[in-house]
Amino acid sequence: MIHSFLIGLVAGARALTPFAAVSDAARRGELPHDNGAPSWLGGPLVAASSKLLAGGELWGDKLATAPDRIVPAGLLARLVTGGLAGAALAPRRQAVAGAALGAGAAVIAAYVTFGLRMRAMRRFGQTPTGLVEDAITVGAARWVVSSARR
Repeated sequence: MIHSFLIGLVAGARALTPFAAVSDAARRGELPHDNGAPSWLGGPLVAASSKLLAGGELWGDKLATAPDRIVPAGLLARLVTGGLAGAALAPRRQAVAGAALGAGAAVIAAYVTFGLRMRAMRRFGQTPTGLVEDAITVGAARWVVSSARR
């Protein structure tokens, strides 16, 4: 269940990156055995779409007009994707608990990462801090998903 919590923390920083990582792993059959992922998560269209959307989120985050992650729509996106990713990394019989862990961690992490990013932006600017956050988030999502298989 630790992986459900960790993927939720990643969703707090980027709503779609963890979802894309889990969807891609589901498509390749690389999620843990007897996982709580919904059957549609590994579909080719879902996997490809989630990657495109995640890429768009990474790009859009650097725009001056990007909304804060703690606006209601941003929190809702993190709640949903953190929950889905958390369920996918949990054992099937604990999928609801995994979803709750992932969703809860995503909302908490959204506020924590927002505060950290705002402080960093004052010193380093929007684009450099966004690129660092992207690298951390993509790397963390990949690590959490791959370590859940073991």
